[in-house]
Amino acid sequence: MTATSVPTRPSAAEPPGGAARPPAPARPRRRLGSRLGGWGFVAPALVIVLGLSIFPAVWALLLSLQEWDGFSAPEFVGGDNYAELVGDADLGAAVLHTVLYTALFVPAVVLVGLFLAVSLNRRIRFVGLYRTAIFVPFVASAAATGILTTYLFNPQFGLMNNVLRVLHLPQQGWLEDPNQSMVVIAIMSLWGQAAFTTVIYLAALQDVPGDVVEAARIDGAGPTQIFWNVVWPQLRPVTTFVAIYMTLQAVQLFDLVYTTTRGGPLNATETIVYYLWQTAFRELDFGYGSAIAYGLFFVTLIATVIVTVQQRRAAAREKETR
Repeated sequence: MTATSVPTRPSAAEPPGGAARPPAPARPRRRLGSRLGGWGFVAPALVIVLGLSIFPAVWALLLSLQEWDGFSAPEFVGGDNYAELVGDADLGAAVLHTVLYTALFVPAVVLVGLFLAVSLNRRIRFVGLYRTAIFVPFVASAAATGILTTYLFNPQFGLMNNVLRVLHLPQQGWLEDPNQSMVVIAIMSLWGQAAFTTVIYLAALQDVPGDVVEAARIDGAGPTQIFWNVVWPQLRPVTTFVAIYMTLQAVQLFDLVYTTTRGGPLNATETIVYYLWQTAFRELDFGYGSAIAYGLFFVTLIATVIVTVQQRRAAAREKETR
């Protein structure tokens, strides 16, 4: 009795006929190729971003340690430009004007944005049209906003004084009054920026769980109780973000001042960034202007870190109490 031999099936590594299969391409090479391809697509945008952010920041830091008018050879002065910031009375006045504008603008834009978002977070007719109309001022350019501000608040032919004249009320100086000009700037900034906070709050309101709101309503809570006890806790992180973002925008105010008052009257609307622009590009003191820019950067950075840390601590305490 002979044993039958079972034919063996050729393995996958060795094709029939004894011919050797060519080696498969190495996976590391494929990964390297895909990575290089990805970097090839990203590189142009990355170069532009670095060229418009990192390089100017480093150059401004070097300029802040020098005295340079843009034409003659720069002279290294070390920290003298930063020491001059402390005793600069004009810079101190610009800081006070910026603080006043921030105190007027930031609370108003947060409250108005929250009010508009709550009003538009309802099922009403033409709600899409209303939301679009609210966002239109945000996309308007600073030049258009400045022209509109001049038309509305001009003391001679402005619309606001014409309305006061019809109502037999005293005329106001508006943009030509040092006591009113910054208030007018804050009002027009509010008109343009409230749309942003409205959109942010509207998105946050739509993320509030509907079943929680419905449960509170079934338990007998009124609209005010539902808002403060259910909705508002969900909006606190968003409020922190909006407040920080709008504070940064307020500190960097320049375009609306440039297109309306040019820092007047009597330098009443001269903000930090406008003073920086005058120092660097009108007086050609690029070193001192760069020192002002870096001083503003460090102050805003420290304030942002403090507010963020305090907000996180408050959120942690609230979780512990629950």
